[in-house]
Amino acid sequence: MFFKNNKEIKTGDLKLSDYDQIWTKFCFLDESGSLNNKTEPYFTLGILKMSQPYYLQSKILYERIKNNFHDEIKFNKLSKSNVSFAKIIIDSIFNTKSLNFYSYTTNKSSKYFLDNFSDNEWKAYEDITLKLMNAVLANHEILILIADHIVTPENIKYEVNVKKIFNNNKKRLSIAGVCRFDSKSNDLLQVTDLLIGAITYDLKLQAGLVSGDKYKIKLVNYLKENLGSTNFMNGFRNYNFSIFVEKGNGEILENKDKITNEKGPSS
Repeated sequence: MFFKNNKEIKTGDLKLSDYDQIWTKFCFLDESGSLNNKTEPYFTLGILKMSQPYYLQSKILYERIKNNFHDEIKFNKLSKSNVSFAKIIIDSIFNTKSLNFYSYTTNKSSKYFLDNFSDNEWKAYEDITLKLMNAVLANHEILILIADHIVTPENIKYEVNVKKIFNNNKKRLSIAGVCRFDSKSNDLLQVTDLLIGAITYDLKLQAGLVSGDKYKIKLVNYLKENLGSTNFMNGFRNYNFSIFVEKGNGEILENKDKITNEKGPSS
């Protein structure tokens, strides 16, 4: 059954019986940088969104078997032995339909960050997640958020808070659930890591903060070539990619894109 888009039905008026009007999208979230590391100026959150993770996951599994590659795919571990496989992963992303990527990068020395996120790193992580989710969510969507696992204090309930706050803010069921997994066990979290790692590294290169590792630069340039972008200092946006780089006021656009041109769930 193909997805039906009835513009006459408002998202908030959808019922469970309108299942063919509702997109359920999986979102794979990872971060680059650390909120509490003062030597790292940039912090990036990224989300890979898709209705059918099977298609990208099956491509990656096929390439793993074909290339006898069984290691974790991680931007910070790029080297001569794995950069070719990382480029294969980039190819797989661009060859997969009905896939969207979103990222938000903040400079931790900016006035906006210091005014809004500097008091509590765990609260900041939640707030930046919610900020990015505003851009990710489209009409007629319910999201399932799968986030990379990080060790937190016992009183931090990231999964509970993000779902509760986001649904309350939207006044509807917008997130069906939030769960954390170790990225070593999930290829799609590793894909997100590759993308946000490349974006953050390019920002560091442009700012003169790193001299440049040749294997990381290879992947950064390969991603930019595929996107048709020269650098990410001013962000980047096309139909599938929304890369936001905070410029001091924290502005990030909400997802107003219609889904009438998107393929159905079977694509």
